[in-house]
Amino acid sequence: MLAKDLLSDTVPSLKTSDTGTTALNWMEIFRISHLPIVNNKELLGVISDADIYDLNASDEAIGNHKLSLFNPYVYYNQHIYEVLELVSKLKLTIVPVLNNKQEYMGLITMQNLIQNFATLSALGNPGGIIVLELNDNDYYLSQIAQIIESNDAKILSLYISSSVDSTKLDLTLKINKTDLSGIIQTFERYNYQIKASFLKDDELDQLYKERFDSFIKYLNI
Repeated sequence: MLAKDLLSDTVPSLKTSDTGTTALNWMEIFRISHLPIVNNKELLGVISDADIYDLNASDEAIGNHKLSLFNPYVYYNQHIYEVLELVSKLKLTIVPVLNNKQEYMGLITMQNLIQNFATLSALGNPGGIIVLELNDNDYYLSQIAQIIESNDAKILSLYISSSVDSTKLDLTLKINKTDLSGIIQTFERYNYQIKASFLKDDELDQLYKERFDSFIKYLNI
């Protein structure tokens, strides 16, 4: 999934003639803390709500002020993971998108990013989740996939998390079956450590949130 597939069709960009009040109103409506300032198709930079409050003149045009704008952006053909990395590093609520001529195409909101990341990760597909605890040198995806497929199931998505001070990792597997008993028994026969399994909707919702937060934290390291 690429940046051009994530563009918002509702959130506008600012012009230098727009006032700080206009910008703050849009930020409140769309529940964001940043907006791009665009002159024709040129991205001038990104302004935050904190920047506007610091001006102490929100009823004046933004262009009347000397602004120290930062200029984060991604290109239209960059992958969603690269967008997530930029959001995480700079604590952004929107990301401007440019084409290969450096022209502004639109923006990606954090909400769109999360929704599309969930789609990419097959989080909305029916099934169950198993979390394996592994040593680094015991991670063989081919064997893990073989165990799952031998139980007439498939891996829809997977996610690896680890700690910098540990040689162990957690492998989270989204599987296209709700009855995980046979798969769990097979893993145990092969001496895999089952850290957790999830089937109920509320459990899955909580796990998705934790895994997404962990993913964002990982990108920020």
